[in-house]
Amino acid sequence: MNYINEKVSYLKGLTEGLGISDSTKEGKVLLHIVDVLDDISEALEGLVEAQNDLEDYVEVIDEDLSDLEEEIYDDMEDLEDIDFCEIECPECGEIVYVDIDMLDENNHITCPNCEQEIEVDFSCDCDNEDCNC
Repeated sequence: MNYINEKVSYLKGLTEGLGISDSTKEGKVLLHIVDVLDDISEALEGLVEAQNDLEDYVEVIDEDLSDLEEEIYDDMEDLEDIDFCEIECPECGEIVYVDIDMLDENNHITCPNCEQEIEVDFSCDCDNEDCNC
């Protein structure tokens, strides 16, 4: 962006060196054009700074997200050893995922949606004796 600032500064110097004044119509137009170019140059410089700040911020977010993903996926690997059972609450229809360790002594669990007590039956309904239900 420095080259734009340099070019605008050169144009300012050129208008001063040539003695262009706002006493003529053409002089007024040229001086206003140079002023507008100077304003545009400053605005672009601000945008470049904002863009650099934004890039730095996105990089920090990306690093944080990578750390979070790593932590979550590590936790998911720990969960692979746990067997969950999917149960539909008879009261509200919400799907509830149950781990055997979550059940009380009567094989009941409370629905997190409607707080209705659900009885969990782990008996197998299939006719296959070799199944692992």
